[in-house]
Amino acid sequence: MTTLTTTPDGSAAPRSAPPASPAPAARRPRQGGTVLAVPALAWYLVFMVGPLLAIFVIAALHWPGMLQPVSFAGLDNVRVVLDDPAFWDAVRNTAVQLAVAVPVMIVCAFMLGYYVAQRPPGHRVIRYLLFIPGLISTPAKAMVFYAALSPDGLLNGGLESVGLGSLADAWLASPSTALACLIALDIWAGIGFTAVLFAARLGSVPDELGEAAQLDGAGHWRTMWSVHFPVIRDYVGVVTMLQFLWTLFGSAQHVLLLTQGGPGTSSTTLSFLVYQKAFIAADLGYSQTVGVILFLVGLVGLLTIRRVFRQNY
Repeated sequence: MTTLTTTPDGSAAPRSAPPASPAPAARRPRQGGTVLAVPALAWYLVFMVGPLLAIFVIAALHWPGMLQPVSFAGLDNVRVVLDDPAFWDAVRNTAVQLAVAVPVMIVCAFMLGYYVAQRPPGHRVIRYLLFIPGLISTPAKAMVFYAALSPDGLLNGGLESVGLGSLADAWLASPSTALACLIALDIWAGIGFTAVLFAARLGSVPDELGEAAQLDGAGHWRTMWSVHFPVIRDYVGVVTMLQFLWTLFGSAQHVLLLTQGGPGTSSTTLSFLVYQKAFIAADLGYSQTVGVILFLVGLVGLLTIRRVFRQNY
């Protein structure tokens, strides 16, 4: 601001006003996020890290039951587990289950989710129908499959009605088909919910991408795999991780309800073996040794999936 001052000879001369003091700098918000995260962090340490450490501790103990005396076993439990044929049968069954269920579920769910994302007639109803397996409890799902696969169930009845009665079998009681039935249940239970997740993510992809591909002569198949799949590749990796973990650790409940790991060990998986040795055989050291192996398998599987999908998180 300029003001006028009087000089000694009486003339007026301009004078610059003193510069205004600078405005105080904007205050930065205080970093209070750490304090807010303390309760969640404490909960995680107590109920997540604590049980994980307990698994490794119990795996080194000889503990024949909850109320029995405990002694240090060292690596003896590892030797017992590796020398047990039932363990290797469980490893084989788990490998087959993961190799079949996870890829089939992800591929089919992605294709189904892409179809729903195109908003065909009745797509809202289709979304609700896909959610039905997720709304049914695990015992109810097991009863549905038991009713279909029992010797006098729906599948054998259907085969007999079309003249293929010679193919009828006790599907859940046959060593050659029991594991396949459990894999079918895993796929049926997870494919609908996974498809809805993919449809929700594909719905956020700009329509211009698909329209441009179709103008260039690409059909739906090429548009689905060459345009939409690369766009949501990271999301596919996340869903694959979730389904991998669910299949690896959650298969015990299906085995328990339908086959009890049999006939013999033909449908025993690693997760069911943990349950069987802990609560039926009362061998907690053996059980948690398998639990440690199961944890390492899950960790290696997650790292492999991240590398395959080139995750950046």
